[in-house]
Amino acid sequence: MVSIMNGLWDDEKRSGMEDEFIRRYHKHEVKENQCSSSLIKHIKAPVHLVWSLVRRFDQPQRYKPFVSRCVVQGDLEIGSVREVNVKSGLPATTSRERLEFLDDEEHIFSMRIVGGDHRLKNYLSTVTVHPEVIDGRPGTLVIESFVVDVPEGNTNDETCYFIEALIKCNLKSLSDVSEHLALQDRAEPLDRN
Repeated sequence: MVSIMNGLWDDEKRSGMEDEFIRRYHKHEVKENQCSSSLIKHIKAPVHLVWSLVRRFDQPQRYKPFVSRCVVQGDLEIGSVREVNVKSGLPATTSRERLEFLDDEEHIFSMRIVGGDHRLKNYLSTVTVHPEVIDGRPGTLVIESFVVDVPEGNTNDETCYFIEALIKCNLKSLSDVSEHLALQDRAEPLDRN
């Protein structure tokens, strides 16, 4: 059975703009025994700050709280592989991940899990970052979507719920780090000579 879930955050309804971004950038071919979802986060920080964190395939620990260490093999380009060490408390200690797509113009980042000591098989994640105005200031709309195999012994709902919980935690941390950096930028004097 194919299950496509749409993870809404903070009981919000999606706007037409958000739906359009999801249709355009977050299409996943969902096969039998897979689940998929898209999550949205509004961040009170400008796109360039948020994107500077998201795009760093070599430094996910800058905002992902469950990552303790990351080592990239090769240059930072499409096809590069990173070995990620996961902090205790999750049912994994390592993850091997490949950079699938990185577009600095359109702000699109995609990675695939290719190994590790966990049960996430055929996991593909896409993150897009879009400018918006929040409370009259530059803000950012972040959308993260995924598709993954449902492990034997789990349901589609259980699998999506687990992954959505991790993504929500990562997006909350991305928001906290980005908004802190934005406050630091605003605290700088206007005359920087």
